[in-house]
Amino acid sequence: MIRHFRTLFILGLVVLLLPNCSHESRIRVIKLGHALNADHPVHKGMVYMAKRVAEKSDGKMRIDIYPSQQLGTERELVELLQIGSLGITKVSSGAIEGFVPVYKVFGIPYLFRDDEHRFNILEGKIGKQILLSSEKYWLRGLCYYDAGSRSFYTKTIPILHPDDLIGLKVRTMNSPTAVGMIQQMGGSATPIAWGELYTALQQGVVDAAENNPPSYHLSRHYEVCKYYSLDEHTALPDVLLISTIIWNDLSPQEQQWLQEAADESAQYEKQLWKEACEFALQEVQKSGVKVYYPDKKPFAEKVAPIYETYRDQPEIYELIQKIKMEY
Repeated sequence: MIRHFRTLFILGLVVLLLPNCSHESRIRVIKLGHALNADHPVHKGMVYMAKRVAEKSDGKMRIDIYPSQQLGTERELVELLQIGSLGITKVSSGAIEGFVPVYKVFGIPYLFRDDEHRFNILEGKIGKQILLSSEKYWLRGLCYYDAGSRSFYTKTIPILHPDDLIGLKVRTMNSPTAVGMIQQMGGSATPIAWGELYTALQQGVVDAAENNPPSYHLSRHYEVCKYYSLDEHTALPDVLLISTIIWNDLSPQEQQWLQEAADESAQYEKQLWKEACEFALQEVQKSGVKVYYPDKKPFAEKVAPIYETYRDQPEIYELIQKIKMEY
């Protein structure tokens, strides 16, 4: 009896650890898990990618999508990719810098002059270089999804100047770069998981947070924080990652189908994002949120010393200089 149960246990374990890329009647199936809800424009971008993969492969390849942390948190999903138990995930560049240090560069405040500069970097040689730099960590970047710019939202006062952050507990991602930025501005950085933030704001664990308009709206954080100050301090893209274990198991043709579909979905999502931002700002204002457009210059000046802290990290510092010089 004991041997029987042991056999069943081992068989169950083997099934769980089977590579996340299976053949169902000769159909290549890849699982994609992420933390966003199904209303988010980035999720819709991934749905479009799955559709294009099916069309390009004439049904020979399929991507099954599991949103809303069904398969785990962002960190857990990345770890599953590294061992090949999950095929694809979407993660914020801020959340992945703990795995791939070069992604820290996207967390540098006021790195991009404008949206045109940002897209030129992401869609050009530098962006591609960063996407592929993670292969030594068993992660391959497929594309970036536009996640706009992050700005402060607060419960009691609007943030019109960096000094307004002094004494405030500000939620950040679990990112050293984000923590350093808040501290440089005078706030008290408090890393909290995204799924726990609504309650943390409601109960006063933190006084403020920062994110883009669609996330602020879809999370319903506007119900607690009625001041939204569009200082647009950072522009962290979302990154679509595939396990190198899964990628290397694909044929060259399958790799081409997937990469082309990812690139097309990035352009599709970019338009969705623009529309979602406009809609989000309209909706939160209908709910009584006051939206402010503070002068960005004092914020940029306050965080300028951060750039020099990267001198002892030559790879990041050189990348910062290249991005700033790029047109």
